[in-house]
Amino acid sequence: MSEVKVGDIVRVNYIGRLEDGTVVDSSQSSGPLVFETGRRMVIAGMERLIIGMKPGERKAETVSPEQAFGPYRQELTSRVSRSWFTNQQITPEVGLGLKIKKSEGDTLHAVVTDIAEDTVTLDANHRLAGKALVLDVELLENLGPAEQGAGAASSGDPS
Repeated sequence: MSEVKVGDIVRVNYIGRLEDGTVVDSSQSSGPLVFETGRRMVIAGMERLIIGMKPGERKAETVSPEQAFGPYRQELTSRVSRSWFTNQQITPEVGLGLKIKKSEGDTLHAVVTDIAEDTVTLDANHRLAGKALVLDVELLENLGPAEQGAGAASSGDPS
């Protein structure tokens, strides 16, 4: 059984929890996650755990926000006029997710977090930004280096 190196394609089961135990993602519903290490296909903390593991091995570790979905960035929040929602024929509600096309053509994903009389607050941070995660990872299989034709197909993303 060879240990995982950067560039290997791996198949893993995982559970991601907040520090209070709340499950935020798991391969139980989607099936094992398949990815190539070293390609930033998963969060840095998961990749760091996998490198050096052997098939059948299991690890659990708390991963910092920087190794998960990054720090919470205040600059990714903004207040917009309620009239924008009226013009778009959208009724703002806390928790409403939006895809907003920016002038450069990029799409911004944001969530309504607050509604005031004249403004609505939008937050474009990842829902897990600023949160540490407890990852429980089991290496099912090391398929070997990608260049050997194993193919790197991701069956999901731990977010």
